[in-house]
Amino acid sequence: MGTINGKEFIDRINRLNTDIWLDGEKIEEQLSEHPAFKGLIQSKASLYDLQHKPNLKSKLTYQAPDTGETIGMSYLQPKTKRDLKKRRTMIELWAKHTNGMMGRSPDYMNTVVMAFASSTALLEGKENCFPENIQSLYERAKKMDLSFTHTFITPQVNRSQFHFEASKEPIAAKVIGQNEKGIIIKGARLLATQGGLTDEVLVYSAGGVFHEAEAYAFSIPTDTEGLKFICRESFVGGESSFNYPLSSRYEEMDTILVFDNVLVPWDRVFFYNNIEVANQFLLQSPFYSFAFHQVITRQIVKTEFLLGIAELLVETINISEYQHVQEKLSEIIIGHETMKALLGKSEADAKLDEFGNIRPSIIPLQVASNIFPKIYPRFSEIIQIIGASGMVSLPTEKDFDSDLRTDLDQYLQGANASALDRVKLFRLAWDLTMSSFGTRQTQYERYFFGDPIRLSSQLYKSFSKDQYVKRIVDFLNHKGN
Repeated sequence: MGTINGKEFIDRINRLNTDIWLDGEKIEEQLSEHPAFKGLIQSKASLYDLQHKPNLKSKLTYQAPDTGETIGMSYLQPKTKRDLKKRRTMIELWAKHTNGMMGRSPDYMNTVVMAFASSTALLEGKENCFPENIQSLYERAKKMDLSFTHTFITPQVNRSQFHFEASKEPIAAKVIGQNEKGIIIKGARLLATQGGLTDEVLVYSAGGVFHEAEAYAFSIPTDTEGLKFICRESFVGGESSFNYPLSSRYEEMDTILVFDNVLVPWDRVFFYNNIEVANQFLLQSPFYSFAFHQVITRQIVKTEFLLGIAELLVETINISEYQHVQEKLSEIIIGHETMKALLGKSEADAKLDEFGNIRPSIIPLQVASNIFPKIYPRFSEIIQIIGASGMVSLPTEKDFDSDLRTDLDQYLQGANASALDRVKLFRLAWDLTMSSFGTRQTQYERYFFGDPIRLSSQLYKSFSKDQYVKRIVDFLNHKGN
């Protein structure tokens, strides 16, 4: 089968019998027609359609050497630096199509599945591990062009460093039993972006596991019996792309997952009841290298989008001659070029790993992942400052279609734009930085890979400092000129 198109994706999502709740009510209608999900699903469908455009097919897909099927490029296990750049080109194209706004565009989770499948050898011969099931998932995902979400965060009941859950009923999702059919999961997990809106959900432990019951990984269909998705409030402001140019298209719902005695079949289990594997698999696999590579590529595209908005604001209200404005725009330029340089270095320094895949260098990617959570909120603030009071009093699409049009055309025009174009631009800037959608974007990027302090700590511990320390020791011990 191989790559699907947008209609096939939508039809498949609509066929799911997903237990998904929003605002206290179970959703019964087709997901693709629901106001909270319609724009996102259509945007995702348009990504799948790109795979079939003659001028993009060779950049977004590759031919499977064993079957000849056309496969999405995000599933490619790179063997050379050229392969790595092919993957980056594909990620860039999809990110540009969504302006970098979709943190869970399908290529992100495809990359995760590919990375897991690249390191199944880590599980071979280990207790309660089934590496063949990961490989089976990878093959199925490629063949059917599946979409995924994932969850690895436990509920934040008590975040003290040495807290151990003592509740009689599980809070964090745990293995509470097993039988001849599989393992049984009960409890909750946070935080699944696009939860309920994908073919499958990948559930795994991401380290810091102390109990066997929480040491597991598996992938199951979204409509598995006993699996419930609880949505947060929708941030779709409305269907009008004039009023809500971003949230009407790219609002990615976040969900809590509740497992009510969910049976996970044995052929879906990757590992269970193995603390060592739960704490080491992600670290030893190429997961972080490839996930960082995908995310940072998207974040660069997103930065370009912000830079374009900021510069068009400057031109529209004619403030480019002010040095403080130039300095603010330069901040975005510096951030953009820094991220690009780090991504390029990660590819230039890529090396073959023990599994035979070319792995982007992790240190430049870790540096970039430490930078972006700090600079993205600042970029959002810069757009707010440039827009100033113009970001507040914004008429709607209906205002322009009313008897107010003459007044609006007169009083809301820009130095280099009509009132209509000026308001469209300012509404875009507002939706990006000040609406509920926009503020969620800021929080999302701030914590994309977790606590920024932990990211800094991980970089410190993984960065090789010995050569620099030795240089100082040699200098101090050197006698004479």
